[in-house]
Amino acid sequence: MLEYFAKHRASVKNDVLAAITVALALVPEAVAFAFVAGVPPTVGLYSAFFIGFVSAIVGGRPGMISGATGAMAVVVVSLVAIHGIEYLFPAVILCGLLQITVGLLRMGKLIRLVPHSVMLGFVNGLAIVIGLAQLGSFKILGTDGTMTYLNGAPLLIMLGLVGLTMAIIVLLPRFTKAIPSSLAAILLVSLISLGINQYAPQTLAPKGQANVVQTVDDLVMNNLKAKAVQEAAVRNSHVAGAPLAVEHHAAIDTSVLSDSEIESAIATVKPTKEPLPMLFFLDSRYVLAPFTWETLVIIFPFSLILAGVGLIESLMTLTLIDEITETRGSGNRECIGQGTANIVCGLFGGMGGCAMIGQSLINVNSGGRGRLSGIVAAVGLLVLVVLLKPVISMVPMAALVGVMFMVVIGTFEWSTLHTWNKVPRSDVLVMVLVAGYTVLFHNLAIAVLLGIVVQALTFAWHHATHMMADIHFEDDKKIYQLHGPLFFASVSSFRDLFDPVNDPPVVAVDFYFSRVYDQSAMESITKLAERYRQEGKRLKLQNLNGDCQRMLERAGEFAAVDISESRHYHITKMI
Repeated sequence: MLEYFAKHRASVKNDVLAAITVALALVPEAVAFAFVAGVPPTVGLYSAFFIGFVSAIVGGRPGMISGATGAMAVVVVSLVAIHGIEYLFPAVILCGLLQITVGLLRMGKLIRLVPHSVMLGFVNGLAIVIGLAQLGSFKILGTDGTMTYLNGAPLLIMLGLVGLTMAIIVLLPRFTKAIPSSLAAILLVSLISLGINQYAPQTLAPKGQANVVQTVDDLVMNNLKAKAVQEAAVRNSHVAGAPLAVEHHAAIDTSVLSDSEIESAIATVKPTKEPLPMLFFLDSRYVLAPFTWETLVIIFPFSLILAGVGLIESLMTLTLIDEITETRGSGNRECIGQGTANIVCGLFGGMGGCAMIGQSLINVNSGGRGRLSGIVAAVGLLVLVVLLKPVISMVPMAALVGVMFMVVIGTFEWSTLHTWNKVPRSDVLVMVLVAGYTVLFHNLAIAVLLGIVVQALTFAWHHATHMMADIHFEDDKKIYQLHGPLFFASVSSFRDLFDPVNDPPVVAVDFYFSRVYDQSAMESITKLAERYRQEGKRLKLQNLNGDCQRMLERAGEFAAVDISESRHYHITKMI
């Protein structure tokens, strides 16, 4: 599958065509993430534009697509719900400043600490999340005011169009590569859907829907109506003294609502005319958060989490695109690029964002390799939203779902299904843990951090059990030649190697095959030396490398041991 992605070569034509495909798929995702974050749809759309445009120019990974993401939306929703949308924009700006700081401190290289097992779990978990997210496109607005799944003929028609989309993506490259197969599939399936919606009997359409095949506009409007009905019903229930139906999945008696009430509620979340983006402090729709210390205390925890989530997801996506394209991006520059993009996004009233692995894979799969693809995708999204809204509204969700299902197939690391019994069990555990956490909680940053911690603890445990010593004598001196690293996890094994009561008066610890790594190791050496002094014996350390010797000397009285200056070196004889 990696060879399938990597076979494209960079060109202006491929970048532009791939970007058009990405722009079409960005619209419903940006709107969906806006709903998750609890902000108006235009906030999500313009966030995707600013994040994508700026990061494509300034970021460190050409060909990678950024925008408003679900991982950031999950954090944003709490801030908006608790403190209001006026605190969102300063939080996004502060998030950008923190990300730039990480890049300037050159901490982007820490992504190298992510083990391969964590990367596999991340990729597989994300593929499952992307696949499950497409199930929402199979829902329509039910008579009870909630979103319900399609059934009958409309479901069969949509499944057929999804299958046709996937077939075109797979088969078209065998005949021609003049146009990205994903774009060709969207265009062809859109024409077919337009014909079905125009000429198919109305009896085939889901109850309460005008179109047989659900379009982007249908999905957006259904979600808006569901939200509007929910809010209106809650208000009416509150006025009537009835229990509140606050659960998102709860059924609502829509008979108490008039059409005018529903339309009025929709108007509050969907303006009749899309306003152009402007600096948030000049926008009369928003009340500015006070510029005080209390505001900083409120937004800083959210900004810190946003910065961490955004950078982890962006750097993980960068690593995956590096592997696919067999090129190398700059992690530190990407941190600065993402930070700059979030600052601009926050200034223009956006919800923030980061790299999008699904859209990045669509771009790479369609031949996008350069910065031009990201720039054109962002500009294309803005054009679709502002100028070509009627065109994008007619795109069927079946076509976009088919494209995303192909992304899922290309993202999932299928080799893990038949290699799980050929790799260490600890690696399998980490893969399952990261993938499972990603699927259940949709928090990619925590999933990756959790995987790294478990892998690091497993590594520490294995090395803690590998501390051993070869013992030999020179004259009247007993020498313990250590093998294995001396650090916090191995100090217990280190202490058990020695016998201060029965050892001769002079004992040496040879570190030729070992190293001192941390304070726990220095403390264990100091206590061991003290035990020998209590027995009236002398402990020496020899063959310490320069770093370890300087560490112990710098510790001074906290690591009072006798360090021998004599060194032994292996000499290779030339015959």
